[in-house]
Amino acid sequence: MPSATTKEQLQETVRSIIGAQPIVDMHTHLYAPSFGASGDGSGREPMLLRGIDELLAYHYFVDEVFRVLGRDGLTPDRFWSMPLSERADLVWKTLFVERPPTSEACVGLIDVLTSLGLEPRAATLEGYRGWFAARSIDSHVDEVMRIANVQRIVMTNEPFSDVERPLWLEHAASLGDPRFATVLRVDPLVEEWGRASSMLRQWGYDATASESMQSADQVRRFLDDWIARIQPEYLACSLSPGFRYERTTEGEPHAAVTFDHAIIPAVREHGLPVALMIGAKRAVHPAMQLAGDGLGRADVDQLIALARRYPDVTFLVTMLSRENQHELCVAARKFANIVPFGCWWYLNTASQIQELTTLRLELLGTSFVPQHSDARVLEQLIYKWKSSRKIIGECLADRYVQAIDAGAVISEADIRGDVARLLETNYTGLVSRAIS
Repeated sequence: MPSATTKEQLQETVRSIIGAQPIVDMHTHLYAPSFGASGDGSGREPMLLRGIDELLAYHYFVDEVFRVLGRDGLTPDRFWSMPLSERADLVWKTLFVERPPTSEACVGLIDVLTSLGLEPRAATLEGYRGWFAARSIDSHVDEVMRIANVQRIVMTNEPFSDVERPLWLEHAASLGDPRFATVLRVDPLVEEWGRASSMLRQWGYDATASESMQSADQVRRFLDDWIARIQPEYLACSLSPGFRYERTTEGEPHAAVTFDHAIIPAVREHGLPVALMIGAKRAVHPAMQLAGDGLGRADVDQLIALARRYPDVTFLVTMLSRENQHELCVAARKFANIVPFGCWWYLNTASQIQELTTLRLELLGTSFVPQHSDARVLEQLIYKWKSSRKIIGECLADRYVQAIDAGAVISEADIRGDVARLLETNYTGLVSRAIS
């Protein structure tokens, strides 16, 4: 059994190695500056969000501020009618000036400010606004990535977005940035067929309003076109808790037609994994906009049916409900083509990251991707990865102590290999064909 000193040395070794390991952040909502950024003076709707106002307008703060002020007369309509700067001022005053920061999001923002060398106790935001406005966007991206030790940011690219789609159609040649990778996200094709089919027809695809093989053929053509256009590392769907793939007494779900005759053939041909993000309940409180989304428990059997039918396709999977996590890990033990990833959205808090990482290490070893930032504002990379590195390192060190107690011998090279797998190569190995 290792001595206390040996355990401390082991823990320090893990901390040092995991702190030095560059990360590929496999799922974010960040964009390259070429897509337009907050404060770039272009007049376009910004896609790369950055700076103090965007940080404070983040939806985690929106629902938190309503916890404080919602009973005192603040309504969603009134809140969303405010300019961005006024919303940020209200959040700062309510959650940081009038009370100490305690929530995950609040503590994270303080960490961002101090990591950037800013005093986190200002009474107003004017000093922060001036500091961010004076920064070159490109150099600021580099600095944030350096602090977070992130070597590549994977975007979420949505051809059904009225903001993003025109950029790809009109300026695709100028959008490339080696720091940012693309992902093709196609949620509406799976769970919003009425809207998706209408848009496809407008764009020249002969899709019908009802489910049909003709429509599946047109979806396949659409996917091929967009894969060629944006060169994604994987194809992604965010799905509701009620997602169904298996046949029911009512017949074959639309999702089955779309997967069987369009999505799976496309990813097979192009060598892409499919990322499934399952469990988001949209618009639980519609007036709260993005902050009004919730979560629900999903049916893991639907994922198992896909994995069983398509053993040659890799399914990167994250689920939003805590109650789904054990089932997901057990499913991944049975199907090597299911790769759990990240602690998504409401699970991206310290207590849940620790619980999920421990569970996955216990059941899956190091054959998963422990985290992605899910960042929507550039500077969030700093606190999200600082916190996650610390927790992942602690969980990994605990497992090593257990192994050493049982008689294993673990070298520094072993630890470096595990850390590289967890934070980089488990993901990059799956998307290597797309990258090449």
